[in-house]
Amino acid sequence: MAAHRHLLPLSALAGLAFSACAPTTPPSATVEPAEIAATDTRHAQWLEDIRFLADDSLEGRDTGSAGGEAARAYLVRRLEAMGVAAPPMGRLQPWSMQGRSPSGPRNWTGVNVLGVVPGTRLTDRYIVVTAHYDHVGVHDGQIHNGADDNASGVATLLAIAAEVKRQAPEHSVLFALLDGEERGLLGARHLVEAPPFPLSSIALNLNLDMTARAETDNRLWAVGTYQNPRFRPILEAVPASGAISLAFGKDTPQDTGADNWVQASDHGPFHTAGVPFIYLGVDYHPDYHRPTDDFERIKPSVFASATELSIAAFRALDQGLDRP
Repeated sequence: MAAHRHLLPLSALAGLAFSACAPTTPPSATVEPAEIAATDTRHAQWLEDIRFLADDSLEGRDTGSAGGEAARAYLVRRLEAMGVAAPPMGRLQPWSMQGRSPSGPRNWTGVNVLGVVPGTRLTDRYIVVTAHYDHVGVHDGQIHNGADDNASGVATLLAIAAEVKRQAPEHSVLFALLDGEERGLLGARHLVEAPPFPLSSIALNLNLDMTARAETDNRLWAVGTYQNPRFRPILEAVPASGAISLAFGKDTPQDTGADNWVQASDHGPFHTAGVPFIYLGVDYHPDYHRPTDDFERIKPSVFASATELSIAAFRALDQGLDRP
């Protein structure tokens, strides 16, 4: 998520994101090391994607940093290895925008990574699947690796991409790995301002942000059905995956402050532009925006179930959208 859950006021957000960078006490919950020992080779790849992106060598993947560039190069390789083509505008979408920083507003330069898979039934209608690959970098000498925020959402996006390459979707799909989310949803804002096709052709933005740490309540939240009620019955029919099931909310007028996620991540600019959205993500946990958000804190079985659930939700939406 990131500066994620941007619904916090900027002053409060700065306190959460950057004062939290001071040395912290480990959470009281038992920490189980994540082991890449899955019998399903797909799950092993999903975990490897998180492990690479959350490695100390990438130094928190801040926008404009060498670690962010290394993450971007990895994502390009992954998309090309899967055979996910670049859209006509190109694989990379660079941008320069003013955003937030711990010291106040500043200009940021970032790059979105794009891929497209044609649909079989509605080739001129798109589902835009988004996940941000940046995180907050290094603060007070501590690396914030952002394993859940948002290496996990990126890994889930790549899992969906592999699935649609295995079995073609009904809608065309644009996969957008976005930069600058932590600095004010900058990559998403630019994509909405300069899309590779008209916004009117987008049937849905499916945004993935923090998909790994559902072990606290066994929920993957599906936000946006209050604004887009026709999606609710489609998603309610998606069965649980293992112990993880979809939950609905965080999007009503009664959800206030940090409990309202309508503008919390990269789906926000799409919603503001009138594009229907669904946001999938877990709730806050003690490692959110802290240097302890590391790969070793992810439980492989929980993440695998949440990603399988995300794939099933994508399939249900792809098949249920744009039908009478």
